[in-house]
Amino acid sequence: MTHKLELVQPKPEEAHRMPYAPAIKIVGACDLMFVSGATASPLYHDHPHIDDQHNHPCDIGEQTRRVMESLKMVLDNAGASWEDVVKVTKYLTDIRDFDGLHKEMNKHFGAWHPASTTICVNQLSSPGARIEIDLIVALPKKG
Repeated sequence: MTHKLELVQPKPEEAHRMPYAPAIKIVGACDLMFVSGATASPLYHDHPHIDDQHNHPCDIGEQTRRVMESLKMVLDNAGASWEDVVKVTKYLTDIRDFDGLHKEMNKHFGAWHPASTTICVNQLSSPGARIEIDLIVALPKKG
């Protein structure tokens, strides 16, 4: 048995106004995968941090593109796609980057709009990081 994801839209006639779904309902059997937050830093980097591994561009679009590439690496490894993502949490150090973040993020999600939360924070894990994103993903049950 596989799962199906359904958008929950209390007012479907107004859905075009939002870049995310108010809720996602998982119907059927599936596994959940919780993806750790990714920044514009390489997915694999040393701990404690080495400054040379954390050179971030100032542009929020470029930082978001790098984040999405790291998240895609995790999705690909699990046999998942952007359409399997049920929840996105975005952490911004400057809420004015909201539109730039979504402009780049939407290139990856296309017409699929998972549930979403955006939080403005004071600082992220490395100097210069302006965006961090984590995911909850619905995966089909195997065997």
